[in-house]
Amino acid sequence: MTFKIYLARPRGFCAGVDRAIRTVELALKKFGKPVYVKHAIVHNRHVVRELEEKGAIFVEDLNDIPEGAVVIFSAHGSPPEHYEIARRRRFRLIDATCPLVHKVHREAKKFVEEGYHIIYVGHSNHVEAIGVKGEAPDRIDIIETKEEALNYDPPSDKLALLTQTTLSVDDTREIIEVLRRRFPGIVLPPREDICYATQNRQDAVKRLATISDVVLVVGSRESSNSNRLKEVAQRYGARSYLIEDEGAIREVWLEGVRAVGITSGASTPEKLVQKVIDRLKEMGGDGVEEIDGIVEKIRFALPREVL
Repeated sequence: MTFKIYLARPRGFCAGVDRAIRTVELALKKFGKPVYVKHAIVHNRHVVRELEEKGAIFVEDLNDIPEGAVVIFSAHGSPPEHYEIARRRRFRLIDATCPLVHKVHREAKKFVEEGYHIIYVGHSNHVEAIGVKGEAPDRIDIIETKEEALNYDPPSDKLALLTQTTLSVDDTREIIEVLRRRFPGIVLPPREDICYATQNRQDAVKRLATISDVVLVVGSRESSNSNRLKEVAQRYGARSYLIEDEGAIREVWLEGVRAVGITSGASTPEKLVQKVIDRLKEMGGDGVEEIDGIVEKIRFALPREVL
């Protein structure tokens, strides 16, 4: 059994993830151990485990952190109440929120100040959505599906729309079309909120799925953008599996296949992808080809506290 291996480009770390991880690493060097991180800095267990080994402590409840400690807020964004807790407990706060997520928070506050009721398209249990809704809990409703959009009964005629950055572009477009049809006066954000990295990776996996029998998405189950990559690959005709590392690959997936595609979520280190390639070569992979795609050059400035 032999098969071709194709690699998506781009894949793996986006600028926001790279910035967040480097922020934790630099904080540990500058301030020493321990450094506390609210929530997983990014949704990848391998990354979290490596940072724990270096001295980071990940917590969900800010009240579990000692007063005056060095604390980093994760890339996904945080509600205003968490900043208030940080101030009250005198944390030495370093904010690693992705700048593109910050943009959505700023838009939410602006719309609320202007008297709009906000429809936020996203997953209600995702930390990014929780953070944005925290800007004005009684003025923001979260919609997850097209069916919810069809049945939504707004409390106001003055509506604005925001979206989670890591959603499927295609799924978001369907929901937005329903909302625009039902509420022609709804105000859209200045720019589409789905981030450049999500868009680029989904475009790449669409191409990958058309030339691969099976697409492996390397990423964690907690990663929204990794889950969306799997869904996009399936929609474009390939069998797709979300795997955390090379140990999750099953030989039965590869029976009779001529080509296997590999991509990775925006919080997945490239070394995990390379281990998947090595494992596939052991299982019959013959030749690796990276498909043409966008070369991302975007970089975000680090928080000044770690410089």
